[in-house]
Amino acid sequence: MIEVKDLVKRYGRRLAVDHLSFTLEPGRIYGFLGPNGAGKSTTMNIMTGYLGATSGEVLVNGHSIAKEAEAAKRCLGYLPEQPPLYLEMTVEEYLTFALELKKVPRGERGEQLEKILDLTGLTEVRGRLIRNLSKGYRQRVGLGQALAGFPEILILDEPMVGLDPKQIIEIRDLMRLLAREHTVVFSSHILSEVQEVCDHIFIIHQGKLRASGSVEELERTLGGEDRLELTLRGEWEAVRQALEAVAGVKKLERRDCSEEGAVALSLWGAGDLREAVFYACAQEKLPILAMGYDRMTLEDVFLQLTGEESHSRGGEPEESPEWSEEEADLLPEGEDSARDGAEAEEEEET
Repeated sequence: MIEVKDLVKRYGRRLAVDHLSFTLEPGRIYGFLGPNGAGKSTTMNIMTGYLGATSGEVLVNGHSIAKEAEAAKRCLGYLPEQPPLYLEMTVEEYLTFALELKKVPRGERGEQLEKILDLTGLTEVRGRLIRNLSKGYRQRVGLGQALAGFPEILILDEPMVGLDPKQIIEIRDLMRLLAREHTVVFSSHILSEVQEVCDHIFIIHQGKLRASGSVEELERTLGGEDRLELTLRGEWEAVRQALEAVAGVKKLERRDCSEEGAVALSLWGAGDLREAVFYACAQEKLPILAMGYDRMTLEDVFLQLTGEESHSRGGEPEESPEWSEEEADLLPEGEDSARDGAEAEEEEET
């Protein structure tokens, strides 16, 4: 559905996207996972044609997003982190406008409008002004405009940011529902959100793709060895001989133990060795007083891959790049004024 080839994006001397390459297949939910400033939003902006790349190529259903923008964008629905809403419109007016922008034939707009309202749970608020809606409902309206025309690919940038737990669950359920007929791509810096709904995860850090795969694949290939924490009744030499004979045991390390007549140790091995260790100790009459099992989770993998300092990118947040004059022309309306307003407020406080 989407092929990203050697994508690079620079803001002056800062490298926001560093030679990213990946492909997205139909009918799956993909998650871009990374800390704030990792390059997720910039990558999505380039994939949707919102920003131009410094180098590299993005193909959407075989169409270059740079050279065949109209054909490529016809396949995409995009929800930016800040939904592009007109607050003085009602929900129905805005979604009808979005359908017109997507060039949906007039005769199909009514049917699509009703389907979008039903899917996003907006039917009861269709006549209300968007400015009077809660953040959760505004997010739904933004998702509704991304669904206009029912494109094959939905790209959602931080769709759950700022939502309460109930709203997050509702958006998760909606994404699962949409994945039956669409390819869904969304970004988040919150591990649990991605882990809960994604078929495939891309871990991005400092603009680079650090790892990709399903939750199970990432834990299996990057998780390292499982560890058992054991306390046994017996002599160290007998314990050592019994455990070293267990298939899969790679390392034993004795720890301090305050209990008289007992031995405490850490055991590393390939896979879950709890049963094998139990039977080996039972055979040698070494009572197990305590056993703890520690397996590296996706959270451990994520922290391991993204724990280094952002020295190569100066530690600057992705959301506040140094725009060139040419790039500033690509900013959405109001972003310049929002930044200028923030600077003016800072000067006033000073």
